[in-house]
Amino acid sequence: MTKITIFSGFLGAGKTTLIQKLIREGYMGEKLVLIENEFGEIGIDGGFLQDAGVEITEMNSGCICCSLVGDFGKALEQVLEQYHPDRILIEPSGVGKLSDVIRAVQNLHVPDVELDGFTTVVDAKKCKMYQKNFGEFFNNQITYASCLILSHTVGLSQEKLNDCVKRLRTYNETAPIVTTEWDQLTGAQLVAAMTQKNTLDKELQSLLEEATKTHEPESYHDHEHHHGHEHDENCTCGCHNHDHHHEHDEDCTCGCHDHNHTHHHADEVFTSWGVESPRTYTQEEITAALSALEDADTYGMVLRAKGIVPAADGSWIHFDYVPGAPDVRTGSAGTTGRLCVIGSGIHENALAALFQTK
Repeated sequence: MTKITIFSGFLGAGKTTLIQKLIREGYMGEKLVLIENEFGEIGIDGGFLQDAGVEITEMNSGCICCSLVGDFGKALEQVLEQYHPDRILIEPSGVGKLSDVIRAVQNLHVPDVELDGFTTVVDAKKCKMYQKNFGEFFNNQITYASCLILSHTVGLSQEKLNDCVKRLRTYNETAPIVTTEWDQLTGAQLVAAMTQKNTLDKELQSLLEEATKTHEPESYHDHEHHHGHEHDENCTCGCHNHDHHHEHDEDCTCGCHDHNHTHHHADEVFTSWGVESPRTYTQEEITAALSALEDADTYGMVLRAKGIVPAADGSWIHFDYVPGAPDVRTGSAGTTGRLCVIGSGIHENALAALFQTK
């Protein structure tokens, strides 16, 4: 029997960090395979996890919905046939919908496979902002989770932690919520929280009921992407107008990114810029570039950046960025330098100039 565990979470929430901890402490002795579904042209996280001896299957480019019902299902079947793992860890894109991933697994109809849990990692410091501005995607990941694990709780006030939990309970009344800092928990404790069967059964039943409703379901293959009105260059509805905002903090209520009111695919709302480059950098250059990404007027609303690039001194620089929280460090070598930026209304030429890749 192969167990399948899904790790959902909005951009930069900490899915990869949680997976690394569980590989070390929670899934010892199991033959593991990780399937990633990156949004964008350049996949980065696979390099971080290969060091742990986990097989990587990356699926990049294209519409998220296509990856989930097409390449995604095929990749799962190939992994089962080729590796016969004890457990498959699925890390969807941070801008994917958890309900889509669960359905893709349910639709496999492959024997000896068990859906063991679908956990959502939530950045407690950014919960309010993401819920207001990207609710369609963020709330879906909350609603269908069988367990919610909070990240970035260090230094968070009790008031803000309570507010985060209250917001999550609005969309999911039953899933256990882990609020303790991860360093204080063992992998076994986290696995126990993630695999409470009563919440698993509840969410699967909810999906089943939704699928059998009499109204016409949203088509996963509808690439015309019609959702009630057109969004062309003359559209004045404002839902994709990102030019007039200077910053988006946790209290942002601008509404221009609020996608609760309709059904979008990820590639309608989010864009990515990625590049492979042998250019060398210093840590100071990368740190300065990540700080510059806070300028939404120049670079668009950047929600996530990550990369592995060669350093001028012969080492390799690994970096991660979510708004207000850059992380630059040294790490293992890559085959070539790779950078990826994900956001809404991002300006590719400005990013290329910032990282001097042209």
